[in-house]
Amino acid sequence: MCGILGIVARSPVNQLLYDGLLLLQHRGQDAAGIVTGERKTLHMQKGSGMVRDVFRTRNMRALPGNIGIAHCRYPTAGSAYNSAESQPFYVNSPFGIVLGHNGNLTNSEALKEEMFRQDLRHINTNSDSEVLLNVLAHELEKSSVGMRLNPPAIFAAVAGVHRRVRGAYAVIAMIAGYGVLAFRDPYGIRPAVIGYNETPAGVEYMVASESVAVDALGFRVLRDIAPGEAVLIDEEGNFHSQQCAAETSLNPCIFEYVYLARPDSLMDGASVYESRLNMGEKLVEKIRRQYRHLDIDVVIPIPDSSRPSALQLAAGLGVPYREGFVKNRYIGRTFIMPGQAVRSRSVRQKLNPMALEFSGKNVLLVDDSIVRGTTSREIVQMARESGARKVFFASSAPPVRFPNVYGIDMPTRAELIAGNRSEDGVAAEIGADALIYQDLDALKDSVRKANPKLRDFETSCFDGIYVTGDVTSDYLHAVENRRDAQRDDGEDEGAQLDLNLVATG
Repeated sequence: MCGILGIVARSPVNQLLYDGLLLLQHRGQDAAGIVTGERKTLHMQKGSGMVRDVFRTRNMRALPGNIGIAHCRYPTAGSAYNSAESQPFYVNSPFGIVLGHNGNLTNSEALKEEMFRQDLRHINTNSDSEVLLNVLAHELEKSSVGMRLNPPAIFAAVAGVHRRVRGAYAVIAMIAGYGVLAFRDPYGIRPAVIGYNETPAGVEYMVASESVAVDALGFRVLRDIAPGEAVLIDEEGNFHSQQCAAETSLNPCIFEYVYLARPDSLMDGASVYESRLNMGEKLVEKIRRQYRHLDIDVVIPIPDSSRPSALQLAAGLGVPYREGFVKNRYIGRTFIMPGQAVRSRSVRQKLNPMALEFSGKNVLLVDDSIVRGTTSREIVQMARESGARKVFFASSAPPVRFPNVYGIDMPTRAELIAGNRSEDGVAAEIGADALIYQDLDALKDSVRKANPKLRDFETSCFDGIYVTGDVTSDYLHAVENRRDAQRDDGEDEGAQLDLNLVATG
């Protein structure tokens, strides 16, 4: 889960890219970067941290040009704290190319070996995005005619990328002297939307992870990039597109609608907000069907993404909806913080309960999902400490039981609270008196109701079915081994941080 953005404008683009990254900040808080183009010269600024921390006035002045791309990083592959892996990545041969990527490649290790032995290209980081950039660069070199590019040659290169690369990827690249290129994997797992803006000087175009960036920057949504499709906006502002994959199917990641995306976004034609309202309605149906015995006095959401579901759930059950937790806006999302120790410490800093809404009541807490269970356990305990008589817990999503290998940071079953537990076992583990999970078919119907044209979804974290067809048990085992090593390193760092705090405090 990262935020990607590309704009071809009729005026300086640096402020638009910065503002767009702020709108996509929820998609990645680890690092950010902007690259602009001016007369075949690329200008780059990137670094670790939030968007507001990476860019200063002097940095923005050093980003001239009417064309550019931007990225905010959430680490899924590679090192969480390695500033060298902030994006966009740059390669100077051929032409000069920069690339930002949202997703995760499932054959990156094999591609690295191909790069070294066949393509004679060196990969300098652990990031699969650098691998993807070098594959694209190699395919562009093959398809160019006399070291010159045109739209057919560029689309032929993207077709070559699709033939070699496996996994989930939404990509925005800029080719010096040519324009902005965007494409999406043949399964359409990760999102990408096209926007346009009509000006007196001509039409401006942008591509972004979510439509909220399109709307808020004054552009209008044109459409989503189709699975396998490539879009090229050249430096003159001409729009070109072509299907570049032999076989395609649309399988958007359903977790985008549950948690990752902003509620004011449209993704593949479905409103995220409407989808979450529908999830609340489905929970009402399940509670009436299976949990009528629960004496619920109040419904309280875990802010922020569960609010629409909780609102609809309270209305459907005919019980009061209340805001029982005050959120500290200056603490990052605990789900995307690397390291279990960091997540555990941050929950109580992030949410503070109001005892007035809990004291003496049977409370139904509503969250978008339960992944590791750390946050859920702490929140249930806070509700009890605030005087709740009973604490029930509802999840807008089904149990997360399987690794996600397509760009979400929950890749090992050992880290998932439902990975090897029954629903009653999860309830006991988080300390809830009752636990209500959404059914998977109900979740799919919730998004389909927002856009009936959507038929299939990427739901591997719930059902263990990997749509790309190349994820084997051996692959998952290798991923788990790497993650275990990273987690051990993170725990060591967290323990050292605690010691440092004690020593200085």
